[in-house]
Amino acid sequence: MKLTDTCIDCLLSRVIIECQLASADQTCTDNTVTACREMLESFRDSPLLHPQIASAVHREACRMVGNPDPFKELKNAGNEQALGVCRRVRGNLQTFRDFVLASVIGNTFDYGVRDHDVTEDFASFFQQEFASGLDVDDTDRILDRSSRVVYLTDNCGEIVFDRLLVGFLKAHGSHVTVAVRDGPILNDATMEDALMLGFDKVADCLTTTGGGSEIGLDPDKMPADLAEAIDNCTIIIAKGMANFESLSEYENMPPIAYLMCVKCEMIAGITGIKRGSKIAKLRE
Repeated sequence: MKLTDTCIDCLLSRVIIECQLASADQTCTDNTVTACREMLESFRDSPLLHPQIASAVHREACRMVGNPDPFKELKNAGNEQALGVCRRVRGNLQTFRDFVLASVIGNTFDYGVRDHDVTEDFASFFQQEFASGLDVDDTDRILDRSSRVVYLTDNCGEIVFDRLLVGFLKAHGSHVTVAVRDGPILNDATMEDALMLGFDKVADCLTTTGGGSEIGLDPDKMPADLAEAIDNCTIIIAKGMANFESLSEYENMPPIAYLMCVKCEMIAGITGIKRGSKIAKLRE
């Protein structure tokens, strides 16, 4: 994927949010945005993948504002909001498709995409989206391949529903390795969030994607336990657009189930799926 002006504007809009969340003054904000813009321009012809570029930019922004985790309060609030909805709806989730749909709806907890709003009334939003179902539904084929699963998480908030889906898989005999982010970046879930939600009590292996504060998946930075799990799995379940942007560039991978909401025109163009769609798409 080529780094376009639209991608640069989107990334810089998130840098501005990081400055705001860190209570940076105007001078610091201007300096940070300028530095990150120059950094992005230098990456225009880089062979690096989008998530690698975005990660480098967000690490630099956090360094310049002096806050390694500016989204921390939003992450905690997202988890609490999702837990409240989870308690109300989990009794209505019966099938694999139900649990996948709930997890995909949870993927809307994303502060990393320009022009994508995170709803304040998630309870009503969840009911509305659940009623409309998946726009791309490969859940039957995904379940058939789910004897050994590597589950790559994405954002806080949605990780609450990932916990339910992992629980369903385990109850139906799957071996599941769960990988969260290795360090704080945007509102992505980290080991702290996974332990708070009890993933260590349900997953066969709980690990990270490696690389510190890094979105997506970089095989060169993966810890050994995740690399071994991918070598031996029957399917990777990959949540969100950053994992999609990484994995879609790699060959010789196991089957991959992309579970996400299509939140930007760039991904819509690549997938041929309309922006706003909720998808559970299998790549053989």
